[in-house]
Amino acid sequence: MRKPVAGLLVLLLALGGLAGLKARAGRINRAKVPGGSIIYLPSGKFLRYAAFGYTNLAADLIYLWAIQYFSNTAVSGRFRYVDHVFAIIAELDPRFIDPYEIGALIAIADAGDPETAFTILDRGLAKNPEQWLFPFEAGHLAQLSLKDFKRAQAYYQKVMDIPGSPEIAKRLYANAAFKQSDYKTAWESWLEIYRTAKDERTRKFAENHLYQVKAMVDVNALAEAVTKYKDAAGRFPDDLSELVRAGLAGSIPKDYDGGDYVYDPKTGIVKSPKSPWKR
Repeated sequence: MRKPVAGLLVLLLALGGLAGLKARAGRINRAKVPGGSIIYLPSGKFLRYAAFGYTNLAADLIYLWAIQYFSNTAVSGRFRYVDHVFAIIAELDPRFIDPYEIGALIAIADAGDPETAFTILDRGLAKNPEQWLFPFEAGHLAQLSLKDFKRAQAYYQKVMDIPGSPEIAKRLYANAAFKQSDYKTAWESWLEIYRTAKDERTRKFAENHLYQVKAMVDVNALAEAVTKYKDAAGRFPDDLSELVRAGLAGSIPKDYDGGDYVYDPKTGIVKSPKSPWKR
């Protein structure tokens, strides 16, 4: 009977200490302390011991409290604690998926802090390496919200490395490469998608992107040759074949469908003959 009694005494002392701490914190003027209602929330490691094995329950309670706390507009400066709060939940219950997503959403949508959102999603992946959802959402955030295509591509690569991840990650990876003018990677990625497509719609979609990548590479090369010709001759070439005769191009490329590129000798502008999406 001594061990249960001793354990009960320890628990009562711990609760008493926390109650005293909370009472002292309650006397602080929170109007002068940004996010003041959170000043007595302990760390996740402490709470793991204080929860006496009920860590999942503690994580649930803090998660519900956090949603109310961060939606309370009366608490100024509350968003500076987003990472701290959701790190506590992750420490208590690392397999609890929802808080990572909601924490990242609060960080980016409410706090306007994308770096904290990335931190929370990275933590989710570290604790749940089989969950492709976390790098997928991080890639989505980097690509659509920040236009950081290099970062997005790195996250989509992580998605692709996880078994069971969706096929769309490959397309997003290829698109991010294209946005960075990494046409070699974009071409190889879309070609693989085209060759492994399981339906005609996906195959056609990939082929349109292949058209787009080839057209971009060809048009850029022709435009550069036209500029060099003008610098040397003082005028734009009358037609693209002059680039070959001047030694500025080995041959004039055709588009993906075998068509001729459109050239305006008055402006020196080279264009693809059609839109990839209207082939």
